[in-house]
Amino acid sequence: MNFNTNRVFDQQDCLVVLVGKKVETPKNLPAIVQEELKLFSEKSSDDLHSLTLGGKHYFFVKPLANEEKYRIIGHKIRTALPKEITSLMITGSKSTSLACAEGIALSNYQFIHYRKNAESEKNQLCAIDFSAKIAADAINELSATIAAVCWARDLVNEPVSYLTATKLAEEIEAKGKEANFSVTILEKSKIEALKMGGLLAVNKGSVEPPTFTIIEYKPNNARNKKPIVLVGKGVVYDTGGLSLKPTAGSMDSMKSDMAGAACMAGTIYAAAKMGLDVHLIGLIPATDNRPGLNAYAPGDIIKMYDGTTVEVLNTDAEGRMVLADALAYSDKFKPELVIDAATLTGAAVRAIGQKASCVMGNADKKYFHLLDEAGMETYERVVQLPFWDDYFDEMKSKIADLNNLGGGMAGMITAGKFLEHFVKAPYIHMDIAGPAYLEKPQDYRGLGGTGTGIRLLINFLKRLA
Repeated sequence: MNFNTNRVFDQQDCLVVLVGKKVETPKNLPAIVQEELKLFSEKSSDDLHSLTLGGKHYFFVKPLANEEKYRIIGHKIRTALPKEITSLMITGSKSTSLACAEGIALSNYQFIHYRKNAESEKNQLCAIDFSAKIAADAINELSATIAAVCWARDLVNEPVSYLTATKLAEEIEAKGKEANFSVTILEKSKIEALKMGGLLAVNKGSVEPPTFTIIEYKPNNARNKKPIVLVGKGVVYDTGGLSLKPTAGSMDSMKSDMAGAACMAGTIYAAAKMGLDVHLIGLIPATDNRPGLNAYAPGDIIKMYDGTTVEVLNTDAEGRMVLADALAYSDKFKPELVIDAATLTGAAVRAIGQKASCVMGNADKKYFHLLDEAGMETYERVVQLPFWDDYFDEMKSKIADLNNLGGGMAGMITAGKFLEHFVKAPYIHMDIAGPAYLEKPQDYRGLGGTGTGIRLLINFLKRLA
């Protein structure tokens, strides 16, 4: 998607007028459109009005309460437009125009390349122009973020027949070349040499090898002396392993179990594209989890990268096994902060649904405050859960250092406490199981992979002093 600022309404297929006291409408509008706009502004009780005249589409929008409302209006506009239009213009204030454009652009996303008639079904919109003069940095941020979210959605939506652990690493490597960040891919032999027992255990049932991808974005003007490490769960497909998922439909969306990896790789991609002045390192442990002939089994004792022994009580608690090795590995970078993102627990979904992500950790409260502010601004909201040490008692094993399951209560918190054990730096855990993948379309978030967490984390990283 191309975004252009300080334009006039001329050749575009569509005009969106965000009504406001200081908004100047184009002078060259047909008289009937001007009259319609006047009537709408003065008398209509509706938030949105549309008309088509001379092959062009016009949308009028009343002042709305917040930027999220403008994103949703943007979704309604994109939904109402024919797929053939190639360009539109938004006239309005800077902030409302950007929010509306964000909603339109995210709603323009499609995952249809497996369809026979994909070309004819494809949305043709490729340019959004603004009448307002908007700073180049803001345009660049919007463009980079949209590109990152759409890429992350593609990754999550791809089936495991395409997106193996190896292919995921290669996709990240390609984006690194495009956006100028470094990517190092550790293959199975190197993972074995490092003794990453958790990642290797989960991989034992697979015919595909695991990968461990290290990403680094280090701008010359980085304002953080110590890096921020972003860790993403890269389980490209999860059957549950020998603890096979039992419920109907429970595996249908398990290609999405690498949404945490897509989130963190996408965040670094966006940061690099927009030139964000923050030193970032990404760690992506990747594998699928299958009940193969050599699969790890309940009762196994696994020695992790840091030497901790873990008694396996359920092979479907695999995400924490692969993340633990990566979190322990993060210590070599002596980070300021470690954040992980994972579709980790059904408990998180049951607790707060799909409207937000669960967050917890031992990092300073200032980080959680900034994360909450970022969540409210982007509407990728977060709910902070308690992180008391009492919860860790459930993760203790009678025959090993830890078990990988915990009790039946507060499963999202006990999983977080398990992971905390492997991190030495200040730590934030994000359980994105709820919003990461949608079985039913939800406004501009769409259907399937949402790319959740990228807009949140970019906003958060901008706020760090």
